Amino acid sequence: MAEFRLESERLVLRSWRAEQDVAPFHAVCSDPEVMATLGPVMSRDEVAALIARMQGIEAEHGHCFWAMVRRTDDRLIGWCGAIRGSVGPIVGKAELGWRMATDCWGSGYATEAARMTLDWLFANRDDQAAYAITNVDNRASRAVMERIGMTYLEGGEFDHPKVPEGDPLRPHVTYHIARADWQGQ
Repeated sequence: MAEFRLESERLVLRSWRAEQDVAPFHAVCSDPEVMATLGPVMSRDEVAALIARMQGIEAEHGHCFWAMVRRTDDRLIGWCGAIRGSVGPIVGKAELGWRMATDCWGSGYATEAARMTLDWLFANRDDQAAYAITNVDNRASRAVMERIGMTYLEGGEFDHPKVPEGDPLRPHVTYHIARADWQGQ
């Protein structure tokens, strides 16, 4: 399969390159500040397995949470893309997601990458809506969801089944945007 590549003025979303991407993505996923609303910090082996999982998802569906690379310095700064949801009210639906290095927060990269993903998704897949989930307290991700035009899904609250009971990261909310409402916001 040819490498996926989607470009904006500042970013590239591309297929994962396991050998070269493990170290920079591990730097993101082992940062306690990044993982504060996502789950425990990850070991290098866990990150390698996660990248392999994304490669498998891309091979099966043609999309995944792709590697997010900053064009000015070719630095892998995180991920963004879409997978098929596997939990709560979004099972089987298009789920947007992003994760980014802390020194890149506040730069608009997550919003830019999420917009690129929605443009691609609605141009290349027949999904009638896209969804995103996050911990109820993840204000930064919720703000990205709102900036790209997603709205809170009433009744979309759920306890994430992969997060232990009693963990403050367990309660999740769902946001969505319909194809008809997306206009490249």
